[in-house]
Amino acid sequence: MDSRSSSVPELPERLWPCPRAPRAQGQHLLSSLAPAHTLARVIRPCYGPHGRQKLLVTARGDTVLTGYATAILGALELEHPAARLLRDAALGQAEHSGDGTAFVLLLAEALLEQAERLLLAGLPRAQLREAYARATAETLALLPLLVIRSLGPLEDPFWVLHSVMNTHTLFQTEYLTTLVAHACGAAQELDGSFHPERVGVCTLPGGHLEDSCLLPGLAMAGKPCGQVTMVLRGARVALFACTFGLANPNTPATARLSSPADLTKFRKGSEQLIDKQVAQLATADVNVAVVWGEMEAKTLMQADKYGIMVIHVESRRQLVYLSEVLGTPLMPYLIPPLEPGRCQRVYTQQLGEGLAVVFEWECRDTPALTLVLRGATTEGLRGAEQAAYHGIDAYSQLCQDPRLLPGAGATEMALATILSEKGTRLEGPDGPVFQAFAQALRSLPATLADNAGLTVSNVMAEMNAAHQAGDFLAGVGDEGIINVAQEEVWDTLIAKAQGLQAVADVAIQLATVDEIVVAKESSTRQRDSNPNPTKAKEHPSPLGKKVP
Repeated sequence: MDSRSSSVPELPERLWPCPRAPRAQGQHLLSSLAPAHTLARVIRPCYGPHGRQKLLVTARGDTVLTGYATAILGALELEHPAARLLRDAALGQAEHSGDGTAFVLLLAEALLEQAERLLLAGLPRAQLREAYARATAETLALLPLLVIRSLGPLEDPFWVLHSVMNTHTLFQTEYLTTLVAHACGAAQELDGSFHPERVGVCTLPGGHLEDSCLLPGLAMAGKPCGQVTMVLRGARVALFACTFGLANPNTPATARLSSPADLTKFRKGSEQLIDKQVAQLATADVNVAVVWGEMEAKTLMQADKYGIMVIHVESRRQLVYLSEVLGTPLMPYLIPPLEPGRCQRVYTQQLGEGLAVVFEWECRDTPALTLVLRGATTEGLRGAEQAAYHGIDAYSQLCQDPRLLPGAGATEMALATILSEKGTRLEGPDGPVFQAFAQALRSLPATLADNAGLTVSNVMAEMNAAHQAGDFLAGVGDEGIINVAQEEVWDTLIAKAQGLQAVADVAIQLATVDEIVVAKESSTRQRDSNPNPTKAKEHPSPLGKKVP
């Protein structure tokens, strides 16, 4: 650590004396600190390229092996309002930047911990909020000064994407990165713009990751259920999130048939209704129906009669993505949409033991390529899929801003060094707050060192000495300190800036909260209001007695 900068426990000596209210043992001055500690304790072991995996049991009882903070936070059922705010901020970062979920949560927790120490030292909340805002502005202004490289317009993005995807997959990173880089480069527009939706990802069980490939158009796991297995020209697609057949009523009903004639009439009526529904699809020029639901044999026969290709998919997520790409809605009943989706052709592609359905277009605003991933296990496919999506998102960010920052905790340590030195020269509350901000940033490379199995104190001392000497490229590696430029470990500037802004916003919001008020009736009060109606009748209220 820097011997010239004051540590956080020494910060109270730099502030004015303030009487401290007595607190119970283990009680925090900030009500949001305890849930922040709890969430950080869950996510911290998953941070960085050496993050560990967790067996996650979802609310539905499914067991998932994952090390992704986004998946873990998304599956948690949280009750504490502060915990929900932290989760929303972290998931929002993942939604906008594709990465940085653990970064936002861990740094927010460290800033809240430093905020409580400053409040205990006597710093008013209003001044803490203003000083944190100034420290955030200073940090964001320093980020562009730490940029050391940019991705060229015609440069192969492999070396950048490998640094991003290496954090999210455990094997075959080079091969998977090559596929993602080739897909993104092929889908990029001539003017340099890039639309992530033009690159799809499809997972097919079976085989090995080396069997993965790129297919033109949008491919998804599914199978044709009728005799029509392809549409080679002018495909018009309808999407159905229902049974491919007669609509099932919510209330069960029993048909009363008194004679064989009634039975024959009932059967013919059902067949006529099925024929009418399928004929409506054909009248609307629908020749491809993608269904997420049960398939009825009689309805499939009618679809074959009208030359409609029926595709059954197992995942609703695939149907939703196809709806976004085609621009046609999901239909809850077997009726044609107002405007079916259009593509050039639809056909099946056999890949080893798996079968994919491919949708091809020729216009610009539709997916150009699909990365078909193969794998022997569900967990391996899930990890490869997440790594591919992170690579695609990183490429999209680089097309917006190609500037790169040192990775492996080097940027956080460089910011901490600069803020700490500046904090020693500032007067008033800004000095301690800048140093507290720096201390929170140092917690991230310390977590990387801990997850890598290194001695944290030794790594942080060596890293701090290197940054004090002006070596801002010193980061945390597998066996100790590394030069991130030589090892090609990078972070994108746009993702880091968005993450820091999200962290500052949620930390400032929660640091100014002094009490959590739950505006709903507690379960204890509900039980005590009338625990036993029978006993209440035996002991009527005195107000209800008749006066003689």
